[in-house]
Amino acid sequence: MSEFTHFNNQGRAKMVDITDKQESHRSATAHSSITVNKSIYQGITSNQMKKGDVLAVAQVAGIMAAKQTSTLIPMCHPIPISGVDIQFEWLQLKEDHQLQIDVTVKTKGSTGVEMEALSAASVCALTVYDMCKALDKGMVIGQTYLSHKSGGKNGDFSRT
Repeated sequence: MSEFTHFNNQGRAKMVDITDKQESHRSATAHSSITVNKSIYQGITSNQMKKGDVLAVAQVAGIMAAKQTSTLIPMCHPIPISGVDIQFEWLQLKEDHQLQIDVTVKTKGSTGVEMEALSAASVCALTVYDMCKALDKGMVIGQTYLSHKSGGKNGDFSRT
């Protein structure tokens, strides 16, 4: 990490030039979660929330977030997204329930999709919070992290 690629020769921020990078198939999977109380869990799983189908809206919001990442994160390149898959799984905790969110984003391009996957996972959790906050503002959004990436010059990564 001796060379900082996001700074120009004046020490000012710049978008990295990917003109000469080779195109390849790239994918990234990110994880997030949100912990909710029993009442919210029951409302979501029985599709009885007043704002509608929480998981359907969160899924669409996550896909939209992946596609809009370059407008949110200043140094991200706008890239063609070839696929976004969002998976939800419930875990029962002692008294609460935790929604596990896993997002995989794919592209064929010159730069990776890690930020798109992380943005999508985050926005899914935020959307669940937004749709349920009238019942409980104490929901907790959990750690958000990259769990896997493949492709590109730096190769593959898997969180162990």
